[in-house]
Amino acid sequence: MSDRPYVLLSCAMSVDGYIDDARPERLRLSSPADFDRVDGVRATCDAILVGAETIRRDDPKLLIKSPVRQERRAARGLPRQLTKVTLTLRGDLDPTSRFFTTGDCPKLVYAGSRAVPALAERLEGVAEVIDGGDPVDVRLVLADLARRGVRRLMVEGGGGMHTLFLTEGLADELHLVVAPFFIGDPSAPRFVHPGLFPQDPAHPMRLAEVTRIGDLALLRYLLKRSRT
Repeated sequence: MSDRPYVLLSCAMSVDGYIDDARPERLRLSSPADFDRVDGVRATCDAILVGAETIRRDDPKLLIKSPVRQERRAARGLPRQLTKVTLTLRGDLDPTSRFFTTGDCPKLVYAGSRAVPALAERLEGVAEVIDGGDPVDVRLVLADLARRGVRRLMVEGGGGMHTLFLTEGLADELHLVVAPFFIGDPSAPRFVHPGLFPQDPAHPMRLAEVTRIGDLALLRYLLKRSRT
């Protein structure tokens, strides 16, 4: 067994690199056809990860929606739904969030060491809280997931999580959907946090596929199997 899962990052962004605007309502960048594609990708994975801020802001369910795909997983001896994973430093999570209340599947919360006792009490019965270090060490998280049998991990955001996995060299594949408009608001969240990446044009990602989905463009990049 590998020392960490294969990590696939999935994101939809505007042409100028934003994943949302600054309004309270969530901006939908994808189309129904792309949502179905994402559902299909989820069905190939063992676990799905988002950051705590994404849970607070978007209240996602993170489920495989297609009953057909659920049945196919069951026929292969796999759980119908993915294990849900999140990372939090402060432990500011609501146990009534849909992350915790939807899906008959494990929910794993890797928290900063100082937040673990109070968070474990707050999430008792809805999630397993695991000490991820102080601050949370994503390598320890991946090693623990591998020990739990997670071979393929899908990371769906937000920008902080994508930035973390990319800067730590722990991403293997990137699915980047580009929506045909601009946002142009410096206060809006971006795909990755600017200013945190060393410029390394000698080691670019490899473009493996370009797919048109209506007016959207899916770019599938492969990253060099990286540091563990």
